[in-house]
Amino acid sequence: MSRIGKQPVTIPAGVEVSVDKGNVVTVKGKLGTLTQHVDANIKFEQEEGLITLVRGDEEKDTRSKHGLYRALITNMVKGVSEGYKIVQELVGVGFRASNQGQILDLTLGFSHHIFFKLPDEVKVETITEKGKNPLVVLTSHDKQLVGQVAAKIRSLRKPEPYKGKGVRYQGEEIRRKAGKTAAS
Repeated sequence: MSRIGKQPVTIPAGVEVSVDKGNVVTVKGKLGTLTQHVDANIKFEQEEGLITLVRGDEEKDTRSKHGLYRALITNMVKGVSEGYKIVQELVGVGFRASNQGQILDLTLGFSHHIFFKLPDEVKVETITEKGKNPLVVLTSHDKQLVGQVAAKIRSLRKPEPYKGKGVRYQGEEIRRKAGKTAAS
């Protein structure tokens, strides 16, 4: 039995969860609405403030998806009630970030600016303080989407191991290398 899959999902006040005939789960909350298609072999048992996912059979494929769908639904419930926030910092001389609405303007040491258009579901904020690295703050109710956008921004200039320059998540530890030593 899946340890994660058998745990019930707690539904906070103000969040509605509904399951359609096509096994499409819809979660509505104060921050938005999310939908997820669930495998037909996974059934739902709703009680007051709790949802439990139950497997229809013991096939290997069904067992592997049991915990997955429970985790996805938990992330959806948390997203529409609290939301998700990812903070990235730009480490490097001359690295800057600014935004005009949903367009993020990044200066990452290339000969040109990088303009990155964000989806409407993801809100962006840039923070620039003197003497500190510029920060890019991404917030959304969709955990998968905000994570994907953050990974795409990070891929524009990954942190390198010698000086540590690049786009990194706040609090991320970069493994550093020694570099060359002068021949004597």
